[in-house]
Amino acid sequence: MRTRISLTREGEAYRVRLTWPQSDAMVNALALLAEQYFSDAALTVQLGMGRDGVGVLVDKLAGDHRTTREYVLDLRELHAVHAALTAAATMFLISSTYFSAENFHVKLGFHRENLDALALSLVQALSDATSPQ
Repeated sequence: MRTRISLTREGEAYRVRLTWPQSDAMVNALALLAEQYFSDAALTVQLGMGRDGVGVLVDKLAGDHRTTREYVLDLRELHAVHAALTAAATMFLISSTYFSAENFHVKLGFHRENLDALALSLVQALSDATSPQ
């Protein structure tokens, strides 16, 4: 999976150019966390928004597409995506010392390092777009 993310500022929001595997990875991570038995308040702590907000974001990023697409996301949505990419792995801890990489890959369709790299790329792209020139 290509992990570099293209992001430019668009007013108070950001135009993000994503390949279909990138957006699919984001959707899968968001959906995984939203389907957990956590309370809505706990999900808000984890992702910065509750289930309704996550559902809207998933719908925005999802679709029957196999091409690169552009999305306009605000900081709250970018935070939720980043948080989901980094928190998804915690759902596959078997004990405090064992992570099930196989279950992660089966459920999400990607390797953990793909989601970690996307999360880092998102932060770097946002930093580049918002740093003084």
